[in-house]
Amino acid sequence: MQNNKYIKQKYEQLFREYFTSLTYFSQKYVGDLDTAKEIVHNVFIKVWEKRECFDFDKSSKSYLFTSVYNRSLNYLRDQKKFASEEEALHSDEGINNDHLEAAELESKIWKVINSLPEKCKEIFIANRFEEKKYAEIAEEKGISVKTVETQMSKALKVLREHLKDYIHILVLFLLKSGF
Repeated sequence: MQNNKYIKQKYEQLFREYFTSLTYFSQKYVGDLDTAKEIVHNVFIKVWEKRECFDFDKSSKSYLFTSVYNRSLNYLRDQKKFASEEEALHSDEGINNDHLEAAELESKIWKVINSLPEKCKEIFIANRFEEKKYAEIAEEKGISVKTVETQMSKALKVLREHLKDYIHILVLFLLKSGF
């Protein structure tokens, strides 16, 4: 059992280390900085409430990013539920379908990411979501850049294999968004 001072220290360290990147990560989905901050705060509140059974010595990064991702999607779902019928009548069906398809693809991507081995997942998240360079990741983890490259190749190969059936959604989304 971890003592309270240790738990508080680890919790504060986790908060300082990840709050900003989690907020920007959430903001990509919800589109509003204040809402994103609220979502991230709620995730940290939940961690604090479960602090007695939360393992602060394990890597918490993927847990935090997954929790923020899920809460961001829940927020979007709830916002859609509370939209007035008039807005629903005037909304463009094509845009709604695009968002649903994009959300479905993103959900599949996260399932695949979460199925990766822990180190591979951490490296992938650091590179793709925290936008860290390979050298920076290697230095933080105390591994070689070649190891980071190998883990990224492995992650991308697994993503390609599991998401090959969704390539049409990605291509349509990219074409419609002007990429």
